[in-house]
Amino acid sequence: MNKYKLFIVEDDMCIAELIMQRAQMWNLDCRIAKNFNNILGEFAEYQPHIVLLDIGLPIFNGYYWCSEIRKISKVPIIFISSASDNMNIVMAMNMGADDFIAKPFDGSVLIAKIQAMLRRVYDFSSCIPILEHKGAFLNTGDDTLLYNGNKISLSKNEYRILACLMENKGKIVSRDSLMERLWKTRQFVDENTLTVNINRLRKKLDSVGLTDFIVTKVGLGYIVG
Repeated sequence: MNKYKLFIVEDDMCIAELIMQRAQMWNLDCRIAKNFNNILGEFAEYQPHIVLLDIGLPIFNGYYWCSEIRKISKVPIIFISSASDNMNIVMAMNMGADDFIAKPFDGSVLIAKIQAMLRRVYDFSSCIPILEHKGAFLNTGDDTLLYNGNKISLSKNEYRILACLMENKGKIVSRDSLMERLWKTRQFVDENTLTVNINRLRKKLDSVGLTDFIVTKVGLGYIVG
């Protein structure tokens, strides 16, 4: 069975490593945040099932990162903080947190809460991945793209094109592959239909500043640039 993945966003490395050691004893896969200027990027790359998030962090606080994660994911978020007055707890919940644990906490209680949350929220078949490229996040749960705080809705075909390209970032995807992804067949489909869909998608990407995000490789296909 696959392990559930825990993302620990805590700048006190002693606390973070103690949490990781305890969680690994209970067969959880863990990662501790490293770049506190790019928590969203690390989140998208790791694809965790649950997040532990401190309030007092370098650069941006936990409230900020909670709201950013909520723009692209419904993953459970548990705040851990010594700032456990009612105002901070209410603020955390309003930002989209699922629970709040005050420091200092008992390690066994923390793990019990994490496991209870995982049981309540998941089966593995329902886990929704997020695709990321150059700061653009494709939410495969609601067919939207988030970039620089701007969220755009995509049609089913636009979403499928972008998902196919982002799943294969760094590789050229042929027109035939895209047409098979969109229509499950290359027969009886006018190739101009694909071109129209890509042009519409490019206009939406341009509108949020993602110029030249989809690059045409003449005679070969397309690639996310």
